[in-house]
Amino acid sequence: MPGTEPAEALAALVQLMARLRDPQRGCPWDRAQDFRSIAPYTIEEAYEVRDAIEHGDAHKLRDELGDLLFQVVFHARMAEERGWFDFAAVAEGIHAKLVRRHPHVFGQSGPSAAAQESAAGDPAAPGKGAGAGPSAAPHSLQWEQIKARERAASGAQDQSVLADVPLALPALMRAGKLGRRAARVGFDWQRPDAVREKVLEELAEFEAALAAGGGAPDAHAVEEFGDVLFALVNLSRHLAIDAEEALRRSNEKFERRFRCMERLAAERNLALDGLSAGEWDALWREAKGRA
Repeated sequence: MPGTEPAEALAALVQLMARLRDPQRGCPWDRAQDFRSIAPYTIEEAYEVRDAIEHGDAHKLRDELGDLLFQVVFHARMAEERGWFDFAAVAEGIHAKLVRRHPHVFGQSGPSAAAQESAAGDPAAPGKGAGAGPSAAPHSLQWEQIKARERAASGAQDQSVLADVPLALPALMRAGKLGRRAARVGFDWQRPDAVREKVLEELAEFEAALAAGGGAPDAHAVEEFGDVLFALVNLSRHLAIDAEEALRRSNEKFERRFRCMERLAAERNLALDGLSAGEWDALWREAKGRA
């Protein structure tokens, strides 16, 4: 639909979704779906958007954003069928929320624009630092306070500082978010070197648990290993390192080097499953020099 206005394009997509879910004339697969069955696709599409961004592929990004938007429309349609809300309510809700959370932009009563901008430029301000990423850009000293007021006004039973941190987030990302939330009310280490000491402490506890189990990772050892990872995520936060991004880069580096080893082995007619430890080490060192 070249030249179509955004509102028209969205309206056409919403109508298309209604047609796909039509009980008599719709698509059998689309009609059979519910929130739970669609949720994995929603998460997958979000990751595919990230992948398109990582590859700098503008055409793919446009397509993947469309797929993600379709997921939003799909969920909204199913909610409308149940009488909960429709797509317009979703759009109106996020519009109102963004206005409410940006008083320094839209002029509501609250902190001055100067104070907001000062906080946004302060690396120590809430929302900044490791793992905060681009989504933290609009955060300020008031961002979490506004969210806390919203939680209180909603009447939700869970008024914890840690409320609404999604369980479905990747574990490293969720650990970073939990740490940042706790830090905003003062529960945090004061210096990065103190977090390093905690990492070493947790590592020692893991090794002790492993030894106590005779070298087999029992439930206690698994718990202690999780504590090591959680401490490492907090160290990354204090050092302004995005733990999820750091691990993603290491994954990519390992894959690049392993594929290089595969190519080298193939060129030399070497069977991977027949290599000795020494041969693997030699290939790895060579791959590190090439990839």
